[in-house]
Amino acid sequence: MCGIVGVVGQGPANQEVYDSLLLLQHRGQDSTGIATAEANGVFHIFKAKGQVREAFRTRDMRALLGNIGLGHVRYATKGTASSEEEAQPFYVNAPYGIVLVHNGNLTNTRELTQELFRTDRRHLNTSSDTELLVNVLANELQESISGLELDPAQIFQAVARVHERVEGSYAAIALIAGYGLLAFRDPFGIRPLILGTRKADNGAYEWTVASESLVLENGGFEVVRDVEPGEAVFIDLDGRLHTKQCATNPQLVPCSFEYVYLARPDSEMNGISVYEARLRMGERLADTIAKYTPKDAIDVVMPIPDSSRPAAMQVARKLGVEYREGFYKNRYVGRTFIMPGQAVRKKSVRQKLNAMSSEFKGKNVLLIDDSIVRGTTSKEIIQMARDAGAKSVIFASAAPPVRFPHVYGINMPSRHELVAHGRTIPEIAEELGCDYLVYQEVDDLKAAILEGSPDVEDLDMSCFDGRYITGTVSEEYLAWVEGNQES
Repeated sequence: MCGIVGVVGQGPANQEVYDSLLLLQHRGQDSTGIATAEANGVFHIFKAKGQVREAFRTRDMRALLGNIGLGHVRYATKGTASSEEEAQPFYVNAPYGIVLVHNGNLTNTRELTQELFRTDRRHLNTSSDTELLVNVLANELQESISGLELDPAQIFQAVARVHERVEGSYAAIALIAGYGLLAFRDPFGIRPLILGTRKADNGAYEWTVASESLVLENGGFEVVRDVEPGEAVFIDLDGRLHTKQCATNPQLVPCSFEYVYLARPDSEMNGISVYEARLRMGERLADTIAKYTPKDAIDVVMPIPDSSRPAAMQVARKLGVEYREGFYKNRYVGRTFIMPGQAVRKKSVRQKLNAMSSEFKGKNVLLIDDSIVRGTTSKEIIQMARDAGAKSVIFASAAPPVRFPHVYGINMPSRHELVAHGRTIPEIAEELGCDYLVYQEVDDLKAAILEGSPDVEDLDMSCFDGRYITGTVSEEYLAWVEGNQES
């Protein structure tokens, strides 16, 4: 999970990209980077560890010249979270010069690494799959060029070849020196990418592509549409838009976890409002809670802030139980799920949340969270509720049990890390320390997200049901990931 943005404007792009990355900070906090390009093709790149506000100084921003740019906030799923060298964007100097950012996770990195070395004669300097992707794109672009000049048809041909070689999830944005901005999405549309435009003061059109629609709306861009799965979008230096479907059999199967947790509630993806989807999750979860727990066992419903709040409000409304805010959130601590390392996650829970005793004392409390992944955070929160005086604690998840690794861009690489893997629900409840534990049903989650959607008929729910929609994820690959990748 990362956040990406690209801008083709009439004025300096640096501030536009910076402001957009602030809005995408929830998608990654390990590192950040911005690249801009001048009309003469000169790139300016700055990247650093940490969050956007702490990474960029005034002098760094002043050096990012040009009216076209892209940016990235990183949450490591491949490579090393602590390595500044693996921060994006990545750059290759031929053909023309390409700088690229990527959100997602490639699943055939072993094969691509061998191909790039043995066939394409390209050197890789990191273990990042983004470096793999930019080199594959560069190689296919080189193969597509028939003359000195580069045209959109050659670019689209190169993207089509990228789709043929690369497996997994990828939403990518690239600058091609002297030509413009390219954006493309994997043939399943697993990771989001949205196109927007606005008219500048001089009457010319400016363009942006970003991971979430809130970036467009905040910048005064009109949402044009989602980039289609398998589609490539190229915007030249004159602001002309060129698009083409580059995949042979595209189908839209977005990641369900975007709606459960990753995206901000004020975004819309693939025509589905994240906030409304979370409300519907609460509606359906309430039915399951009523089925498995006695109503008189619940005095109050509380969310684990922030992403579970819409679901919790609907649970309280439907059950006819009082809704209260029992936890105060310190907004200056990062999201615990995306922090690298179990020890860091566990420590940060109590830094991030404080339980208000007046709301817990002597009450039977129903806590609603968006999901339970490793169980580290949930266990700490349940104990905090007990320490604050709760009489009993029921814990409910707006998502089903996470029983399988997620290999499409979310940091869930190992089954042994997942609290639900190999355990029954009563066994998970005992591990977490709650009196009752209720999960959303898989079919209910799917229905809650898809309800009323005109375009989306299926979702990637692989971490819940073990069905990997690209069809290329084998048991051998999962074992390799578990042996070679830590969260």
